[in-house]
Amino acid sequence: MNASVAEDSVRSLDELLSKCLHCGLCLPVCPTYAVTSDEKSSPRGRIRLIRSLQAHEIGLSDEFIDEMNFCLDCQACETACPAGVSYGPMVEDARNIITSSGREPRGTRFLRKFILNGIIGSARGRKIFNAALSLYQRSGLRDAVQESGILSLLPGTISLRHGLLPHVRGEGFLASTPAVITPYGQVRGRVALLAGCLMDTAFVDVHKDCAEVLLQNGFEVHIPKNQGCCGSLHAHNGEGEKARELARETVSVFSDDRFDAIVVNSAGCAAFMKEYSTLYPEGEEISGLARRVSAKTFEITEFLAGRTFRKPAGVIRKRVTYHDACHLVHTQKVFSQPRDVIRSVPGIDFVELPESTWCCGSAGIYNILRYDDARKFLDRKIANLENTGAEIVLTANPGCHLQLVHGLETSGLHCTVMHPVSLLNLSYKTETV
Repeated sequence: MNASVAEDSVRSLDELLSKCLHCGLCLPVCPTYAVTSDEKSSPRGRIRLIRSLQAHEIGLSDEFIDEMNFCLDCQACETACPAGVSYGPMVEDARNIITSSGREPRGTRFLRKFILNGIIGSARGRKIFNAALSLYQRSGLRDAVQESGILSLLPGTISLRHGLLPHVRGEGFLASTPAVITPYGQVRGRVALLAGCLMDTAFVDVHKDCAEVLLQNGFEVHIPKNQGCCGSLHAHNGEGEKARELARETVSVFSDDRFDAIVVNSAGCAAFMKEYSTLYPEGEEISGLARRVSAKTFEITEFLAGRTFRKPAGVIRKRVTYHDACHLVHTQKVFSQPRDVIRSVPGIDFVELPESTWCCGSAGIYNILRYDDARKFLDRKIANLENTGAEIVLTANPGCHLQLVHGLETSGLHCTVMHPVSLLNLSYKTETV
């Protein structure tokens, strides 16, 4: 980010900062404050730090940088705030300023840029990464390395981070699925489905389940072949310019008038696409198109629950619980809709997860960059999950999905992680068995 953009980011904080009443109602819901009991690690404390930076009372100190990056950006504080403070954009603007300064620790800066710009934000980078990871898995080398314990000889938490690697397929969802799938019978509408970046190869089954459920409900499914990364992870991790670049490309693909809605099965991606309308100055052509895309974007359980989806008949006799992804429940305020989808499945014993809206520690790439911190939040989540006795835990975000799988594997708990729509589709399929 260049200097003028950084200055604009500082100025844009003023209105957000002035809303904070410093009442402290955000403290009990903040995961990082719960860990440290330190005021500066709370939303209220970070707002004071940002205000001090804006007023030139402090500089970009190591402490400031660490606190902005220690934040999970879970936005639970926004749900609790009586004044309606938009904390998420505030901390994300602060991260953009940090990125433009080049003041982060060199190792952190390199790893973040390599993941976000070298892999996720690059079509070529994703292709190389997916091919390499697919080969690593198919050759049996991944399992051999994990089981050998050789990684434990390396410094830090490399061996534990290795367990966060997704399982990818050589041929992704985009490559293996027709561009248009038409349901039998009357067509209720035409929707576009976001395949995403790494989700395209790491969550092929989730995409297929979502497409099949949409078809079962009479929607013609369009899967644009020229789509890519939506820019969500970049926006949340201090790469604002790259986020706008990727968002512009996504807008050009999904602003097609044929689509009645854009359906997204990743909470983080849906949240950011709904914010596209705020990314570009009024008057630019892209601004109008971005508003159109934002208005048409729905997280998939939100979409189904709002359109009287077909209730399944297939009985699934399992104890089930649900983890609320932060960018679904706090950013998009989607709470009841996933539960409506889950409770529609006959035979399940649905148990609410204690602290279901408490962050699991995934937070985009947080668990890669700050594994030890992320593990503290994950351990709390797994302890709550164990208390439910659930056989299946559902979540509507890929980062949460991978984090929960990792937590279950390292804790020795036997529980299956699924997307809510995958459970719904399983019930649809069971009807004919």
